[in-house]
Amino acid sequence: MIAYFDCFSGISGDMTLGAFIDLGVPVKWLKESLRSIPLTGFGITVSSVFRHGIKAKSINIHTDDNETSRNYRDIKSLIEQSPLSEMVKENSLKIFERLANAESKIHGCSVEKVHFHEVGGIDAIADIAGTALCLEYLDIESITASSLPLGTGFVSCAHGTLPVPAPATLEILKGIPVFGSGVACELVTPTGAAIIATLAESYGPMPDITIEKTGYGAGKKDIESKPNLLRIIAGTPQNHQTGCQKETIVMMETCIDDMSPEIFGFVMDRLFEDGALDVYWIPVFMKKNRPGTMMQVLCRKSQKQAIINRILSETTSSGVRYYDVERAILAREEIIVKTGYGMIKAKQITDTDGSTRIVPEYEVCKKIALEKNIPIRIVYDTINQRSEVGGRKEKR
Repeated sequence: MIAYFDCFSGISGDMTLGAFIDLGVPVKWLKESLRSIPLTGFGITVSSVFRHGIKAKSINIHTDDNETSRNYRDIKSLIEQSPLSEMVKENSLKIFERLANAESKIHGCSVEKVHFHEVGGIDAIADIAGTALCLEYLDIESITASSLPLGTGFVSCAHGTLPVPAPATLEILKGIPVFGSGVACELVTPTGAAIIATLAESYGPMPDITIEKTGYGAGKKDIESKPNLLRIIAGTPQNHQTGCQKETIVMMETCIDDMSPEIFGFVMDRLFEDGALDVYWIPVFMKKNRPGTMMQVLCRKSQKQAIINRILSETTSSGVRYYDVERAILAREEIIVKTGYGMIKAKQITDTDGSTRIVPEYEVCKKIALEKNIPIRIVYDTINQRSEVGGRKEKR
């Protein structure tokens, strides 16, 4: 299943939980799962409200915990030592890490020592871990989102009165498409920004899906100009039965004729670290018949700015072209497989006829080949012949 976050009035942690509960996540199950972290001394109240005539779920997390703030190290330890599944832990920690990195940069301290206030209490841990739990419960494998509207004005917090959007929100949303709404309130909170920035694979119009259900999560304020709601639309790709999925990504390119060839390999590694999907070097002849190299980089829209910054800072190029491209890809998911070399990560790819095949990750095979001192082709052949699915599925 895939989910589209329609953030026409922004996003917050409680709006996200409300929409997921409206999609069918049982409140009782969610409470019990959160208490296993362990989170104690809290309760979740769910009520139905109306925003401009649309019925939605409103979430209120109330607590008798006096510890309203925690540092990143404490939160990380709490989640890592919990009995939650590895997938829930991973998504929760990624969201909190994004928050910590933003706060670290703004307040000038190390990530581990970042002291959360508004996002360190039980309510924010419940919002973030609860979101990760809901994804697992609903078996949502991928998420796309609309552009995010930003409000105006000021908001009160532990650091005093700050402008909207909050500094942490702006830091988190770097490279993500936003627009000014003119609404005089906070539409995207730091927690909401971290959730969508971490989980969404792309931003733009709703993808081609067969809609199965829709959930509405309500914000606390009733905005006069539009319904203060987050809408999550869940379904399956229209071409799911063929094993082929369509998506819009970004192609970036520039031509270089004055850079040492040795630098290209280094830049490629850095681009992949920034989230590039693929990188190409293409020989070209430039003006005055000078031989050069065209650099092409495929990436998701959320990584566009990071890729631009990398190219302009790490190469001799003074400009980058970019444009949207459509691509069709075979459906795939990360899995754990049992092999003669132990449990390893691999991809399970669904072909157009519905059959599946397992493709081991190159880095995993490389590591095994070096440790065993055997040719890498033997590692590939052994895994392909003797592997079987032996563990959990992981989110792409």
